[in-house]
Amino acid sequence: MSQPNPESDQHWMSLALEQARLGIGFTSPNPPVGAVIVSNGRVIGQGYHRQAGQPHAEIEALKDAQAHAPEQIAGATIYVTLEACSTHGRTGPCTEAVQAAGMQRVVWGAQDPNPNHVGRAQQLLESAGLQVTTGILESQCLEILRPFSKWITTGLPYVIAKAGQSLDGRITRPLGEGQWITSEAARAHSQGLRSRVDAILVGAETVRQDNPRLTLRNGNVKEQPWRVILTRSGNLPADAQVFTDAFQDRTLVLRDLAFPEVLRDLAARGITSVLIEGGGNVLSQAFQAQCVDEVCWYIAPRLCGAGLPVIGGPAWAESITLKNVTHLSIGDNICLTGIPVWSNQVKDHA
Repeated sequence: MSQPNPESDQHWMSLALEQARLGIGFTSPNPPVGAVIVSNGRVIGQGYHRQAGQPHAEIEALKDAQAHAPEQIAGATIYVTLEACSTHGRTGPCTEAVQAAGMQRVVWGAQDPNPNHVGRAQQLLESAGLQVTTGILESQCLEILRPFSKWITTGLPYVIAKAGQSLDGRITRPLGEGQWITSEAARAHSQGLRSRVDAILVGAETVRQDNPRLTLRNGNVKEQPWRVILTRSGNLPADAQVFTDAFQDRTLVLRDLAFPEVLRDLAARGITSVLIEGGGNVLSQAFQAQCVDEVCWYIAPRLCGAGLPVIGGPAWAESITLKNVTHLSIGDNICLTGIPVWSNQVKDHA
């Protein structure tokens, strides 16, 4: 049996995280999970959960190991970003598969956020004589689980708020200058956000003024996310692209709902994550209701002098700060991301 070594455990778990990231955006309502199997100091199998209903990461890694080094599986160590599943669902329990394969040690990064499952795998595996190590690169593993954790613990979708603005906080340019505020490279980067979510949400005015497609680009093979249009009047152009293109059956119109009600409606439809792409009034509603879980802001080196503000609606009672802030330069544009810190961290949206 391999012995615990913190440095090597972190190295192998980082490889499992690389695998897990390959599944981000494809596994809903399941979490993205990666796994690697190590024997005698080398990886003999690796894999990730590709889609709900398909094999879990542990099974994919086992299949890979069986194809390349079947004689080395017995006594090996498996590294998994999330606590191994221990219940029957669409697939069998991974705890049973690990035992049946003869592996002797299981290492995972994050415990299962599902309160009905947390800790059960460790009890089962240790009772069967396997060695279990937990909490390796836990913060990194938890980070990619944030959308799933929000949904499994609250029953509500994870919400990303995205915007592109000028330095003076505008989302429209002077008349006759054109539509785009941010650069082509920044807009291409933002496409990655669409690939992470189940739904893209905009307000009616965005549809009326911009006629967006809200589709995936760059050859993305993921299923087209739902396109959700919020409206109070119901006055929407029938010839808008979201109603007439090849994905028109992936468009939802929700009328006259407060933002928390919007999230409950989407959750009832099986939507676990949402990207807000505008406009300013929708963003304001989401922030005022404290329903935003992540912020992604693109800022261009441009001063518009006038135009629509990035956040509309009535004035807020208090400002919002962000934690875990990152900055990314995309040419001469900047992408800033972070997690909102609410004055009341325990917010009940029910």
